[in-house]
Amino acid sequence: MEDQRPKASTTVKRRRFLRAVGLAGIGTVAASSVVAERTAAAPTEAPAPSTEAEHQWVMVVDLRRCDGCNKCTEACQQTHDLYKEQTWIKVYTQTDAVGRTYYQPVLCQQCDNPPCVHVCPVGATYKNNEGVVLVNQNVCIGCRACMAACPYGARYFNWKDPQPATNLLEQPMPEYPVPPKKGTVGKCILCVHDTDVGRLPACVDACSMGALYIGDMKTDVAVNSNGETVKLSQFLRDNDAFRYREELGTQPRVWYIAGHAQDLNF
Repeated sequence: MEDQRPKASTTVKRRRFLRAVGLAGIGTVAASSVVAERTAAAPTEAPAPSTEAEHQWVMVVDLRRCDGCNKCTEACQQTHDLYKEQTWIKVYTQTDAVGRTYYQPVLCQQCDNPPCVHVCPVGATYKNNEGVVLVNQNVCIGCRACMAACPYGARYFNWKDPQPATNLLEQPMPEYPVPPKKGTVGKCILCVHDTDVGRLPACVDACSMGALYIGDMKTDVAVNSNGETVKLSQFLRDNDAFRYREELGTQPRVWYIAGHAQDLNF
């Protein structure tokens, strides 16, 4: 399946992303300020980023912008050679307290306390030092305990033989499990194969509304496909960001913005 993501602005977006996360040495916010701000923040916020890795990836979804087009889902499927029924990112139609309809993209929440990791009997599911939960298909035995444990429905069993691969890699790896291996579990990997070389994740790149942001807690910045760069911690505070089902104690790394008036005990 050919990768149909737009190519014209890829170079420009890559430069913006590199500048945003500090890989090019421009516009970097000191990591110490992130730690200090989060230390003073509400206890429901994520823990301070690890010092062991250059980046600590997160996602921000601005629900005010999402129009439910599903381009994020399609781009993800194309990038990872998924079947149509395999949706690592789903876009749900929701209704708020006053009856208004909105759309909510839901992907792996990259939890800092991931139930899926705790229940895996062979250690196939693990969290890397950049905060991304991955699955080693060469270790996974397909028991699906992780699927039962995930409260977000973000994991999918590979029932079928893989489609003809569009990549040149002979062996799937946790950072790029393409093609998906039959009899194993797959999930969103936050496109670490792209972010680690300065490219936007497929879903972020495909979102023409700029509703999806990839963020880095180390540099305290987030960027969307439109090149809008924000200070992550301030953006979350100013817009009353919340995390999906955070009452479960999973400590997600995906934040949502619905507008103002949420009581987050800030």
